[in-house]
Amino acid sequence: MALSQSLQQKLLQKLSPQQIQLMKLLQVPTANLEERIKEELEENPALEQSDEASDENFEETRDEFENTDEEYEAEGSDEYENIDISDYVQEGDDDIADYRLRDDNYPELDDKQAMPFRVESTLHDMLADQLGMLNLDDRRKRIAEQIVGSIDDDGYLRRETASIQDDLAFRQNIEASEQDIEELISLIQQFDPPGVAARDLQECLLLQLTRKKNDGKAVQGAIDILTRYFDEFTKKHYDKIQRGLNITDEELKEIIQQIIRLNPKPGGNVGEVNKAESYVVPDFFIYNNAGKLELTLNSKNAPDLRISEGYRDMLKEYDKGSKKDKRQKEAVLFIKQKIDAAKWFIDAIKQRQQTLMMTMQTILDYQHEFFLTGDETRLRPMILKDIAERTGLDISTVSRVANSKFVQTEFGTYRLKFFFSESLSTDSGEEVSTREVKKILSDLVEGENKRKPLSDERLTELLQEKGYNIARRTVAKYREQLNIPVARLRKEL
Repeated sequence: MALSQSLQQKLLQKLSPQQIQLMKLLQVPTANLEERIKEELEENPALEQSDEASDENFEETRDEFENTDEEYEAEGSDEYENIDISDYVQEGDDDIADYRLRDDNYPELDDKQAMPFRVESTLHDMLADQLGMLNLDDRRKRIAEQIVGSIDDDGYLRRETASIQDDLAFRQNIEASEQDIEELISLIQQFDPPGVAARDLQECLLLQLTRKKNDGKAVQGAIDILTRYFDEFTKKHYDKIQRGLNITDEELKEIIQQIIRLNPKPGGNVGEVNKAESYVVPDFFIYNNAGKLELTLNSKNAPDLRISEGYRDMLKEYDKGSKKDKRQKEAVLFIKQKIDAAKWFIDAIKQRQQTLMMTMQTILDYQHEFFLTGDETRLRPMILKDIAERTGLDISTVSRVANSKFVQTEFGTYRLKFFFSESLSTDSGEEVSTREVKKILSDLVEGENKRKPLSDERLTELLQEKGYNIARRTVAKYREQLNIPVARLRKEL
C-alpha cells in the first residue's frame, strides 16, 4: 500500500486547565473549601490571604539575581529575550478578590453563620483507655490491642477468631490459642458502650440485656426471646413466640419495649464515627424577611485572596534594572507562571461563588412556595434540565452544584438534590411532584392502625381516591425509597 498525505478537518471540544479547575471547585462543598484553598496557598507562593502581611524579603531575592555566573552572561536564548511584564506590575482593582458575596446590610447574620467545629475521641480511643485500666501482662495486652483494633466503627468484631490468631502470629510473632483470644474478647465485651465487640446483632443485644438482667421479669423475657426465638422476632411472628413462652399480649408488649430501647450499633454514637449525627455545614442561607425571601452564600471559610505584593515587587525591580542575564529571566518566567496560576485560582473561586448563587437563586424562584411555607406538598416537579435552561448552564454543571451542597432555611437544612423530583399526573391532568406523593404516602403510613397496617394495595387505593394516578408497584417503589418496611413488619401489638 502506497503512502499518501491528506488534509482533514476535525471539531474537538477540550476543556482548558482553568475550566477543569472550576469544575473541580464546583464540586467542593463549603465545609471543604477552606482546606482546598489552603492546599493552593501551600503550592503557590504567589497567592496569599489579603489580611496577612507579605513576608517576602526583597533584598534576599535581589541578591539571588545578582549572584550570576559568567556562563549565563555569555549564553543567549531567544525565549528569554522578549519578556513583557507590563501586565504584572500595574496596580489595579483586581489585586484583592471580591467573591465573598456577603450582604453588608445584615452584618449580624454573618456572626450567626459560624462554622461548627468538633473535637471528640473515637470509639477506639475510648476502648484503648478502658484497656489501660486492666491489669494485663505485656503479652495479653498486645493480644487485647489486636482485638480492639479489629473492632469496626459500628462496634462489632466481625473478624473470625482464627483470623485474629493468624494476625497475631504473622504480624506480632505472638502465638495465642483460640481460648486465650475468646477470654479477652469476653473481657472487652464488658467495656462501654454496652454491646461492643459482639460478633452479630443477636449477641450485641444480648450483651446489653445481660447488664440489665436484674431490672425485672421483662428483661429476662427479652433474653429468652432473643436466645430462643430470634428469627421469629425479626420476622414479627409474635404468635409463635407467645405460644412457645406462654405469655400474654401485655407481657409480650412490655418485652418488645425492652428490646427496641437497645442500641443495634453501639459504636455509632461515639466520636467521629457517628455518621448519622455528623454536622452539616450549609452552603446557602435563606431568610424570610417579612415575606421576602433573601438568599446569602456561606462564605465564612472562603478567605479573600490576592497576588503576593512581594512577587510583584520582584518584577518591578527586574523591570527597572538594566542588567538582565539568563538566570534573572528564568526567575521572572517562574514568577509570571505562579502569578498567572494565582489569578486563575482567584477567578475560579469567584466564578464558583457566582455559579452557586445563580443556581440557588433559580431553585429559590422555582420552589418559592415551599421556601415560604415549608410544606413539602407545595414542591413543584423540577429536574436538572429545568434549572439548566433558566440559568443557561450545562446540566452537568447544575448536577455538580446540587450533588454536595446544602441550604439552611427556617424549616430545616436540606440537600439541594431534595428539591429535584419527577412529575406525576392527577385525575385533573395536573402535574405534581413525586415528592408530594411521597409525603402523603408517609403521612398515611404514620397515621395507620399499627395493629392492622395498610398493605400496598390499600395505600394505592387511598392515593387514587385523593386523585393521584399511581400503580401499586410505584407505591411499593416509593415506600422502599422512604425506608418504610412492608405491612407485616410494621405491625405492632
